[in-house]
Amino acid sequence: MKILTSEQIRRVDAETIKREGIPSLELMKRAAKAFYDRFTERFPDKNSPVLIFAGVGNNGGDGLVVARLLNKSGYNVKVCIVEYSDHYTEDCAHNVRRIKAENISYMKVREEKEIPELSGYDLLIDGIFGTGLSREVSGIAATVIQRINESGKPVISIDVPSGLFLDRPTSFAVHATETITFEIPKLALYLPDNQAYTDKVTIVPIGLNKEAIAQEASNMSLVERCNIRALLKPLHKFAHKGTQGHGLLIGGSLGKIGSVCLASRAALRSGCGLVTAFVPGCGTSVLQTAFPEAMVIEDRNGTHITSIGYTIRPDAVGIGVGMGLLPETQEAFYRFIQQNRAPMVIDADGLNILSKNREWLSLLPPDTILTPHPKELSRLIGEWREDYEKIEKTIAFAKKYRLIVVLKGAYTLIVTPEHLYVNRTGTPALATAGSGDVLTGIITGLLAQGYSPLEAAQSGVFLHGLTADLTAAEIHPRSFIASDIIDNLGRAYFEIEKRIR
Repeated sequence: MKILTSEQIRRVDAETIKREGIPSLELMKRAAKAFYDRFTERFPDKNSPVLIFAGVGNNGGDGLVVARLLNKSGYNVKVCIVEYSDHYTEDCAHNVRRIKAENISYMKVREEKEIPELSGYDLLIDGIFGTGLSREVSGIAATVIQRINESGKPVISIDVPSGLFLDRPTSFAVHATETITFEIPKLALYLPDNQAYTDKVTIVPIGLNKEAIAQEASNMSLVERCNIRALLKPLHKFAHKGTQGHGLLIGGSLGKIGSVCLASRAALRSGCGLVTAFVPGCGTSVLQTAFPEAMVIEDRNGTHITSIGYTIRPDAVGIGVGMGLLPETQEAFYRFIQQNRAPMVIDADGLNILSKNREWLSLLPPDTILTPHPKELSRLIGEWREDYEKIEKTIAFAKKYRLIVVLKGAYTLIVTPEHLYVNRTGTPALATAGSGDVLTGIITGLLAQGYSPLEAAQSGVFLHGLTADLTAAEIHPRSFIASDIIDNLGRAYFEIEKRIR
């Protein structure tokens, strides 16, 4: 699903109206009805008092139509029109007249003293500003937003939280409990810096013209279940371990063999036919006991990796987990990347070694996958002030070294030299030790099965997050551990392959 800018969304709206021969009010009704359907599904209690804040633009018009729909279906709804300007858009003004005619209770607010007391309402709907906001919020609108944020009430935003910019950093906006956004995902809704404003994001279709969307060029996409389902390779009847790929996991050191166990188990659970772990001598008995399905190759040293050598021919390699940063290990890593030509995933200490020896980055095969957490990323690309700068610097880094960079987080970003992908699966349950090791194993296993690096990164990240989504009602996120990801990978595959009826 394409992620578009505010200007592109404006053009798609205009093209929808033009191509389908409908008035702009009709598109407003579609949007409001989509919001209404989601809202009433989430909040079926019609006795809960609802206060809708509407601006004087088209987002406010959406809010007024929502008020009309809720009122008609029996909800206890009132409207507060925030008059931050004397100029109403035509469609908004039309709906002001309609709520008057339908005897819906409303008030206009121009001064702070006119803001209603919010304690008497159970739910607040935010429709003050939409995607077209181009300047910082000030005046009465800012005061109202501050009151909303201080209320402690659930807040459902229409399309975007009021005050949120789509293309630059935001310093002040509505703290939405949920944002019900219209048809086209917006990058700002998925960035860590905006977590206080966006919280849960739900996308609802409103019938925008498909051809108009298709004609808008974008280098950003939201990864969805249908995308991953289309990528999955069939499992043939006569498949055997030799046809399903051989993954090699390299890492571990004294006290950190568990990371290789997790990565190796994850690689095999991802569908890989064979998995070999290359570890120092101290890891052999651990792996053979904890994970007998894996084969093991020992380094000549007992406590850490000093020389990476083997006679097998792996289809993909994952390197770095638990490996440590001792000089001998760094030298072994250097010699390995000089000669390796297999598709590769680099994580953890592999990334830290590269950040200490940046000239080695040019030795990596094209489309090598790096999977840094934020601190590892900053060591590679330098510090950033905000998310847009982080993305810009990561894209430049990916272009320079021809890499794929997986930025792990609540909405993991997959950055290639040409495109940015946003993953929408996962919960805070994944914030647990070993979660990243498991992701490395999953992606390595997919690479070994013949998926392209981009396909492996997209599918691996999606599967990884989906395990947390699927177990949310059974395993409390505070109790979720990395092994739970591995144990539920099969369930995630079932969910992806399930046909939508």
